Amino acid sequence: MPRRRPPWLPSPPRRLPVALLSLLLVGVPGLLTPAPAPLAQEPSDPVEGSWTGILELPGGQELPIVFHILRELDGTYTATMDSPAQGAFGMPVASVAVAGDSVTLELPPLQARYRGAVTAPNRMEGEWEQGPMAFPLPLERGEATGEFARPPRPQDPEPPFPYRAEDVRYPNPEAGIELAGTLTVPEGEGPFPAVALITGSGAQDRDQSILGHRPFLVLADHLTRQGIAVLRSDDRGVGESGGDFTSATSRDFAGDAAAAVAYLRSRPEVDQERVGLVGHSEGGVIAPMVAVEWGGVDFVVLLASPGLPGAELLAMQGAAIGRAMGVSDEAIQESARIQAAFFQIILEEDDPDLRVERAEALLRQVVAESDPDERAAQGIPPGGEEAWIAGQLQMAGSEWLRFFLAYDPREHLTRLEIPALALLAGKDTQVPAEENRPELEWALAGAPGAEVRILPGLNHLFQTAETGAPAEYAQIEETFAPAALEAVAAWILAR
Repeated sequence: MPRRRPPWLPSPPRRLPVALLSLLLVGVPGLLTPAPAPLAQEPSDPVEGSWTGILELPGGQELPIVFHILRELDGTYTATMDSPAQGAFGMPVASVAVAGDSVTLELPPLQARYRGAVTAPNRMEGEWEQGPMAFPLPLERGEATGEFARPPRPQDPEPPFPYRAEDVRYPNPEAGIELAGTLTVPEGEGPFPAVALITGSGAQDRDQSILGHRPFLVLADHLTRQGIAVLRSDDRGVGESGGDFTSATSRDFAGDAAAAVAYLRSRPEVDQERVGLVGHSEGGVIAPMVAVEWGGVDFVVLLASPGLPGAELLAMQGAAIGRAMGVSDEAIQESARIQAAFFQIILEEDDPDLRVERAEALLRQVVAESDPDERAAQGIPPGGEEAWIAGQLQMAGSEWLRFFLAYDPREHLTRLEIPALALLAGKDTQVPAEENRPELEWALAGAPGAEVRILPGLNHLFQTAETGAPAEYAQIEETFAPAALEAVAAWILAR
């Protein structure tokens, strides 16, 4: 029997929108408490509906939250969550427990839980718990409008499509896992040139969903319309892909990308002489690794990808983002000092428990030896010291971060023997173009037909930007600048 879905509840995505920060306690300043549209009459079910509220964080920051709760025909409940300011919509709630007027919503990927109780027909009082912290989160039942609504994304492709899209699964035998993705194939008999897309850092779905944008969906649509078959996949442990994301490093993800290449080569529609990889950010670090160590790759496209070791890149990134946001030179220098000491601990200490212990001692020293103004300059709001320390300690124990800090992408870039295109973005604050271009040009000197270009006016996501700061990503309606899309397609078709 089909499930009943009221008109106010948006259809849930098949895949988890990722790119929500691992902790929601980042906050977005300046948002006002909404006035949700009231319901005309008392609802028949005390908890079913869309519930909106503002999560008030330390330092006066406010973050809009939306829960969509649905009662199924068998009497059980399902739910999704939106964090509109972070561009995350339709995140599945793992479990929904309802007892009378009380509800508990569990979100393990965020290490979070919401506990609430209906106190009036359209009012719920409750708390948002995340890690060791708990914050009041009252909710109102009503339509998700205004700052609670999904922002416009005019480049999102709409059907009908002039190509075939097929959901696929393929194995990574080395890791013993199965990966899932979408293969888009142009109309006609083929064979077609084909690429596998490799996402950047963080748990990403096949569309590389971030802040309401779906760059890989837009890129795949454009390339396929130009006659290129495209495979885009959920990261391991994300969406429909198996495996464990949290324990993986860039080298593990390279194995997954190699499995994607092998899958493309198994398809009869694919031109066996033109199978490539397109990687964004960390994905551009992974693509040369795959080409050199696994083989089977005829060309690579590197989008906003670094030519410097991870520790150097992140130091450069912190300074560039700070300048774009108007942070003082003194605060930027102090952040760099703290970051360098933090990274040194991560690189020196093999034991993850000792690594976290040493990092915690450093972070508590930073808090103890700074005054409120100095802490605020480092992004630590009053009362938010423990949340800041907890967030940093999550990174300290990360094997992914340890590998990334130590890895030098030039190790594999210099060994490439296939054509390579490296596109950098002129206003990128995460992989600054001018600093990375000479390193890429030097490292790719031996690759036949290699090109390194800077596309002016674009940020790290290849959006047309003003400052390039990450704070702009969600505010920009454009997902992927047409000039960048055309540059990628034209270069691939010329191979």
